[in-house]
Amino acid sequence: MKFSRSVRSLAVAAATMALIGVSSAQEIYIPLVSKGFQHQFWQAVKSGADQAAKDLKVKVTFEGPETEAMVDKQIDMLAAALAKQPKALGFAALDSKAATPLLKKAQASKIPVVAFDSGVDSDIPVTTATTDNIAAAGLAADKMAALIGNEGEVAVVVHDQTSRTGIDRRDGFVNRIKAKYPKIKVVSVQYGGGDHLKSTEITKSILLANPKLKGMFGANEGSAIGVLNGAKEMKRKIVIIGYDSGKQQKAAVASGEMAGAITQNPVGIGYKTVEAAVKALKGEKLPKIIDTGFYYYDKNNMNDPKIAAVLYD
Repeated sequence: MKFSRSVRSLAVAAATMALIGVSSAQEIYIPLVSKGFQHQFWQAVKSGADQAAKDLKVKVTFEGPETEAMVDKQIDMLAAALAKQPKALGFAALDSKAATPLLKKAQASKIPVVAFDSGVDSDIPVTTATTDNIAAAGLAADKMAALIGNEGEVAVVVHDQTSRTGIDRRDGFVNRIKAKYPKIKVVSVQYGGGDHLKSTEITKSILLANPKLKGMFGANEGSAIGVLNGAKEMKRKIVIIGYDSGKQQKAAVASGEMAGAITQNPVGIGYKTVEAAVKALKGEKLPKIIDTGFYYYDKNNMNDPKIAAVLYD
């Protein structure tokens, strides 16, 4: 059968369009599976990832479960992301052990995994973009000690005991107190899943059980807000130190209700995660840890330009 020139032209055009479609479908796709989505911290991480995607001309998606207690949901999200056959993957583990089988699957498929915020207890990730959480929580302990006169009882509300951030922030604070401040006693360490309502109730129960308590450390945004609200509801005047920022924490620090907090660089975490994934795809050598930095802020320095730049709403 002979085709007319116009029919042949149409066929060539269709084939060209199909090729264009294939090439656009093959753009570099990098999903980021986060520990959560609701906290302003994660929204700031997302904005950094989106900026890197724009700068580096790759496609990025960002998702996480509604709360940081939903390990099973995060594992489902990780499985769904891998099913899309991405070129690389960013992952902030709620439970690094639970994620290991899927991460091994990614490794077997030669999909580079970049851990972010919360590391993974394995050598599968090519790098981890994170805050030095042990050092940051140690600084929070030093600030707490100074504010309570280097003696008395304190307590800690942590988001979880399964993620690297939860473990490192708890241990960073508690171990610094034990090592440097013999007259300070950590009377309670409790876990609120990063949920401010649950952390509020935990705080109230700690305050009821410890009438002499001088201070509390909240190890992430939800934990810190819970400590703040719990102390308010119990009408207890204690020294509160938080972690992260967000609108409510910033307002509490500015007013003096919260003595201060550690801020990370969430936009930098998001940006560096995507940047590291692209470098891994190019075969570039990456450090084991990409330290994205931290600061302690209080009402006296929170308007300092270098600190204001990493505080987020």
